[in-house]
Amino acid sequence: MSVSPHVKSKETVGRIMWTVSATLVPLLISSIFIFGFQTLVITAVSVLSCVAVEAISQKCLHRPVTIKDGSAVLTGLLLAYVIPPGVSILVPVLGAVMAIYVAKHLLGGIGSNIFNPALIGRAFLMATFPVAMTSAWLSPSAGGFFGHVQTGVDAVSTATPLFVLKHFGIQGVIDKFGSLPAVYNHFLMGLRPGCIGETSAVLIILGGLFLLYMKYISWHIPVSVVLSVAFFTWVFGGDAYFTGNPILAVLSGGVLLGAVFMATDYVTAPSQPIAKLIYGTGIGAITVLIRLKGGYPEGVCYAILLMNAITPTLETHFRPRRFAPPKGAAK
Repeated sequence: MSVSPHVKSKETVGRIMWTVSATLVPLLISSIFIFGFQTLVITAVSVLSCVAVEAISQKCLHRPVTIKDGSAVLTGLLLAYVIPPGVSILVPVLGAVMAIYVAKHLLGGIGSNIFNPALIGRAFLMATFPVAMTSAWLSPSAGGFFGHVQTGVDAVSTATPLFVLKHFGIQGVIDKFGSLPAVYNHFLMGLRPGCIGETSAVLIILGGLFLLYMKYISWHIPVSVVLSVAFFTWVFGGDAYFTGNPILAVLSGGVLLGAVFMATDYVTAPSQPIAKLIYGTGIGAITVLIRLKGGYPEGVCYAILLMNAITPTLETHFRPRRFAPPKGAAK
């Protein structure tokens, strides 16, 4: 017989990365229609920068250049999707350097990074461009294809729904978007200010269902993140925040994008089912804690990064038992 491994699969790193990237394309198309072609420019710059930094990093570190596997493209897409559509093109370039060179290759390359590279890039941009990253929002009527449609959001300022919810409560959102059913509709379809890839809940859910069908992800992390955000908001939200409305908590900000495409990253998330549930619940709890008690209205990015740090401990604690007895054990 040949030497191990004997288990073979048609799935490769490249196939998985390119498939996930393709799943993210509808979000980009939707964002172009909602916010205009600025989103395409930002996304293209982010992807090209990540690919270029990947190639340069691997050359400088004397490693094989593997830009064809699609991992840098996927990081570039995710980095762009957590950036406001109105930022300068310099922003995704610097984010790509931090995400690919620092967070990925200085830590050993693909499969060795501790933290999600795209979210490290976002955290870096939040620290270096705090004004742009918290104010460069575009209204759905500003350059998008829906500007002529009376969606109820034409008069909405470029403040995100999370900002309005945090500072003015649910009544402030209703004043801006109309009735509560209209709010749900706009949040589901993406007709609201937000980051490039986080606005359309419907497309994110459909993408997640496709990844579940392909068995690229399991339900444990996305479901536990969503349910924990909804539960802790309902219990601790109170009148001053979401009025205990778990639906708005889930549909606002980057909860769904983070739960489906960020928290499920193979490298930085645990692999065992129980560990995944704990991991996802921790992300949801920290997200709500930051939203409720922090000065920044969003918390998904930092919640995922904090739980990334706990992944090695979860993997060790919930490691499957060996089939064979330990060496030296009594027979």
